[in-house]
Order: sequence, then structure tokens, then C-alpha cells
Amino acid sequence: MIIPTYNEAANVEPMVTAVRAALAGEDFRVLVVDDSSPDGTGERADALAASHADVRVLHRTAKAGLGRAYVAGFARAIEGGATYVAEIDADFSHDPDDLPRLLGLARDGADLVLGSRYVPGGGVENWGIGRRLLSRGGSRYARTVLGVPVRDLTGGFKCFRTTALEAIDYPTVRSQGYAFQVELTYRALKRGLKVVEAPIVFHERREGESKMDARIALEAIWLVPALRFQLRSRWRSADD
Repeated sequence: MIIPTYNEAANVEPMVTAVRAALAGEDFRVLVVDDSSPDGTGERADALAASHADVRVLHRTAKAGLGRAYVAGFARAIEGGATYVAEIDADFSHDPDDLPRLLGLARDGADLVLGSRYVPGGGVENWGIGRRLLSRGGSRYARTVLGVPVRDLTGGFKCFRTTALEAIDYPTVRSQGYAFQVELTYRALKRGLKVVEAPIVFHERREGESKMDARIALEAIWLVPALRFQLRSRWRSADD
């Protein structure tokens, strides 16, 4: 269970506690990947790791983006022998109680399970109309350009089989933010992996400030069409 953090001192302990409770009875590890948060998030995570054998912390030396944090976390999880790897935001926008359901779908045969806001039963809470339009529009834009049926391409609540991460060559993913999540799912679809959407309700963060900014949103706009061409060319050559 990978939880990336940057300035999440108010959230990291309750989130780790909630994840551990949701996965009680499972053989699991929680990995906090902290990008040298100046607010003391890393130190709080270290205290949790000192108290709980199933909690680990990966400290990175600088803020290098969400995508790089997840790639580092994927590598650590695979090195540790994980069979499944899940992503969750530290700010409670994703409900840890949904984790068993996502994990169950992966055990039932899915290579990648997406926590989806935009399938029946899914939704968002406490968002203004502008943010709703941006999120839905971003997913619809990516779905149209890439020609895929997935409804929620920009969401960051996911559960992978580790074999799926290896199949999509995760260390070569370079995008960030929305685009990073789009690229992971698109790679899985292009590899012919089984991708399943599970309905979730997305909540506004509990504490702190969003890390999303205009630069990350704009990256997704230009990267999505480039992604379709680049992956088609790369994997066609690899498979020839």
C-alpha cells in the first residue's frame, strides 16, 4: 500500500491508521513515500514505522513529483515481494474502507482495478462546479483522444497486480499528476491487461492544500495525444 506524501503532517498518521484497519487480517505493508516534506511529515511517518512492523518509510531527498514518488514506491514494493500494489492519496480524498473491495477484484482476476468516480455508484463530494467540470472534462478528453472505454482515467486510487506493473514497464513512465495516472492505465490497456473500474466516492481533502496546479493540468493536455503515438511506436518496435 503506497502513500505518497508532501506536507501531509496532519494526515499521515490518521491515514496510515485507517489503511491498517481496512487491511486488518491481510498480509500487507504500508509504504509512505515522503519527498522531504518541510512540515515534518517524514518524521511522523518514521514514528509510525517505529511503532508498527507493517509500516515502512521511503525518504526521497527532494520534491520530484507524484509520478516519481509512485515509481520509487513500485520498485520498493516489487523488491519486497509484493503480489499486489495499491495507490492511495494521503489526504482522505480516497476512502481506505474501499481497499478490500479493490483488492478483491484484483484477486478475482483483474490486472488493474481503478477506483472510479464516473461509473454507476461512483461520485464526488464537496466539489464546486468548476472542479467537477475540469475533472470530468479531463477524463473525457483523455478517453476520446486515446480511444479507450475507461470512464475515470485521471483518478489515483488503483490496485495493480505486480505482474501488471512489470508488463507496462513502469520505470519508464515520466509524466506527473493527471497525466501519470492516465499513462499507467493506458499502458495497461495497450498491453491487453484486464482493467476493471470499481465505483468510489471521492471526497475533498481533510487537511492541507492540494498539490494540483495549472502546470500539471496543462501537462495532461499536451501529453495525452503524445502518449498515444509514443507508446504505439515503442511497443510496436518491441513486439516486431
